[in-house]
Amino acid sequence: MIAKHSATLHGHRTSFTLEDPFWQELKSIAKSRDMPLARLIAEIDDGRNREVNLSSALRLYVLAWIKAQAKAAEPL
Repeated sequence: MIAKHSATLHGHRTSFTLEDPFWQELKSIAKSRDMPLARLIAEIDDGRNREVNLSSALRLYVLAWIKAQAKAAEPL
């Protein structure tokens, strides 16, 4: 299921849509990094290419995070 979410980034309210698995993983990443979800979203927003919308940037971040975790878990 896809749902609309909103967050305040640098004092401005913004909204984005994410499928539930991406939303849950984003919350899990914020928790594992010991940071508020809003700060993680702001960090991703600050680092994204402005040609990529925020929803896509969040999905790409989650994908990159999962890939990095899988690579780190590979045996040497």
